Amino acid sequence: MLVDGKWMENWQPVQKVDEKGRFVRQVSSFRNWITPDGSAGPTGDGGFAAEAGRYRLYVALICPWASRTLIARRLKGLDALIPVTVVSPMLTDQGWQFGGYPGADEDPLLRTDYMHQIYTHADAHFTGRATVPVLWDMKQNVMVNNESADILRMFDTAFEELVPSDLRLYPAHLASDIDTLNAEVYDRLNNGVYKAGFAGSQEAYDEATDGVFATLDMLEDRLTGPYVFGDQLTETDIRIFVTLIRFDAAYHGLFKTNRRQISDYPRLSAYMARILSLPGVAQTVNMDHITRGYYSIKALNPTGIRPVGPAHILRLLDELA
Repeated sequence: MLVDGKWMENWQPVQKVDEKGRFVRQVSSFRNWITPDGSAGPTGDGGFAAEAGRYRLYVALICPWASRTLIARRLKGLDALIPVTVVSPMLTDQGWQFGGYPGADEDPLLRTDYMHQIYTHADAHFTGRATVPVLWDMKQNVMVNNESADILRMFDTAFEELVPSDLRLYPAHLASDIDTLNAEVYDRLNNGVYKAGFAGSQEAYDEATDGVFATLDMLEDRLTGPYVFGDQLTETDIRIFVTLIRFDAAYHGLFKTNRRQISDYPRLSAYMARILSLPGVAQTVNMDHITRGYYSIKALNPTGIRPVGPAHILRLLDELA
């Protein structure tokens, strides 16, 4: 963790819990927005106009928050406009590291070794965890944003004049419904699996696990069409998918959310496969990085041994390769 720009301790997955042992996630601190004309977005400062080749996305393929930005980038056709740098999946004593693993990249901009050095370049006095995703402005050499929810929405609309698209992930007529369902899915499922895995008490674990499976049950009942809002693919589907695709491989065992697997839910399993088959989505899923990364968390798996499989996910990916 960085304190006033200095690396102070070995990386730990849990930096804060509440009085009942509940895992508390860090709030993102860089909240500028890319907009078509560079005007200020909903938060932060202006000056970040949509331009081809100006921005770089830093991600970890293990990370569901980073992966939802990768999926939006693919679905919106922004691959050629926004290059990507992938960190190593294994969490070191200094957090995310560049290079040193198949499919991981060296830092092409600042030639740093660790993601926390990107943060101190952006803010010499930064305090907090050096998380991904990070959206970097290569023109001004500053960090634009490190909040995946913001980046997902930027990718939906900011580059529309450069790469027109018929797909709208946050359509105006569904905005209120999307916000409502996003909040529930985030709290009880996306972050819920982490609250279960990093619980500091039995009470916190039981509460989190109940929320995870209540949400999965709700989604299974809701999915009467191809997506959670019927025929319209939205950002909510992406946010759900990134947790589903990791669930049986990591959360079910390592995070002890083992009441059921996604493979036990017929509609959710079909839904996950449907989204995985969308153009470009399978290329954002790297099960080697996912299992290598999660099972490298020493606090949860001190031996570092990782499981093989799960076979049904590997089979899906093989079919789409």
